[in-house]
Order: sequence, then C-alpha cells, then structure tokens
Amino acid sequence: MSRPFSRFLHPFDVSHHPSLEPEVKRAILASWASDQSAVRDQPALRKPPGARRAVSIDDILAAMHALDRPSDEGSAVQ
Repeated sequence: MSRPFSRFLHPFDVSHHPSLEPEVKRAILASWASDQSAVRDQPALRKPPGARRAVSIDDILAAMHALDRPSDEGSAVQ
C-alpha cells in the first residue's frame, strides 16, 4: 500500500476498518495529521496526496483517539 490513505474517504473509515492492524491505522492517521498534508491557508484541514477531499484535523484526532477506546465502546460510536 504505497498510498493507503487515498482509498479512505474519512478518518473514521480508517479507525473502524475491520482488517487493518491498529499500528497500520495509526500510521495512516498520523500521515493525514502531518503538517505536510495541511491545506494551504487552511491549517485546520488536511488533504494528503491522492486523497479525494480535505478533512478536518479534529476528525483525524478523534479517529486516532477512537483507537484507544475499548473495542466494545468504539464500535458503538459510528
């Protein structure tokens, strides 16, 4: 997966993906959160190369936080 983030539309698509390992999810979300993905003149948005649209850094951080919740609690929040 050279650009794994490009196949996901939203950070929660990553955090809720059933077959990705948590480390892979974190790596994808960290790449989205990177300042290299910041939208020019809109620092609250990120758009990695190949992504279809920009997403808010708040959504990315929320998805990362969801990875730290117990799985029964995380599956209820969709």
